[in-house]
Amino acid sequence: MFSGRFVWLGLLVWLCASAGRCQEAGRIPAASPDLPGAGDTKTVANGQQAIPQEPGSVSGKVVDQSGAKVVGARVKLTREGEATAFETTCDEDGLFAYSNVAPGAFRLTVSSPGLATREFSGTLSSGEHLVTPVIILAVAKQVTEVVVGITTEELATEQIKEQEKQRVLGFIPNFYVSYVPNAAPLRPRHKFELAWKSTTDPITFVAVGAVAGLDQAGDRWGAYGQGAEGYAKRFGATYADVAVGTFLGGAVFPTILKQDPRYFYRGKGSTKSRFLYALASSFICKGDNGRWQPNYSSIGGNLAAGGIANLYYPANDRHGLGLVVSTALLRLGEMAVANVFQEFLVPKLTPNLPTRAPTQP
Repeated sequence: MFSGRFVWLGLLVWLCASAGRCQEAGRIPAASPDLPGAGDTKTVANGQQAIPQEPGSVSGKVVDQSGAKVVGARVKLTREGEATAFETTCDEDGLFAYSNVAPGAFRLTVSSPGLATREFSGTLSSGEHLVTPVIILAVAKQVTEVVVGITTEELATEQIKEQEKQRVLGFIPNFYVSYVPNAAPLRPRHKFELAWKSTTDPITFVAVGAVAGLDQAGDRWGAYGQGAEGYAKRFGATYADVAVGTFLGGAVFPTILKQDPRYFYRGKGSTKSRFLYALASSFICKGDNGRWQPNYSSIGGNLAAGGIANLYYPANDRHGLGLVVSTALLRLGEMAVANVFQEFLVPKLTPNLPTRAPTQP
């Protein structure tokens, strides 16, 4: 009952227990430069009393347009009326911090190769620990100019190559997600390439084997029996579910109906809006024309896969239309849960995320 795009979903559920490690907001790196000028005093208007000025700190986080942390971004701090600038870099979590900063006006200049430079100005009060809003670096204009002139199909091919490098925790395939909001539309060959790549990946076979083992331990599809023969039949049925569901819902129907089978990461907006978007993506999708439309490909593919499953499930486990509908609903449910993981958790667990792929010209 598993689609190839989500057969590893069970592995991610285990990861929820350690999701606390991914909560980055508000954490300040231990090492941060101290700035001179802390401990200054301020004289009141009548000149009769000096009020000590306590040093404070300035910290924040730098991300790109997709919400991915920008490691190594250069953050330069300058204070009003001073020519000297102080510089630090973002750590592996995209965080930076300055401690022992004297109160007063300051300006941050944030830069990273391939991204447009951003500035942030503020005023630090005495003893204040100021956390800036998240600083978002957009893709620099010259990055887009490099790809001007290539065809839409060539651009789609390059973006697909980047997607095929996406692996959660460095090894779990995650090919059906685009971190480029206006990615080039896929040609039929791209859709079949993704389906083939997903169903033949070694990790897919490992996950199928694990599911077949659990089914045998629970004596699901009891007519298959036990032992090596029973396990082989369960493995074959599970892999058939994966392959049929992936090719029908991810290649055949999307080609016929001219729809995009990928999940498009949003990464912005409120938590509620992103959550609803992830759930809705089970029932809506982008067409090859770039417009959102009902996800007939997924719904039709799941129904067709459920009908085909009647051909190889044990006779006493075939329930006609009931099996077809239940299989389709199960897969749509899998997709909804997987999309929520994609939106909130997966990017944090995917190293070398290709979030800066060129956009469509």
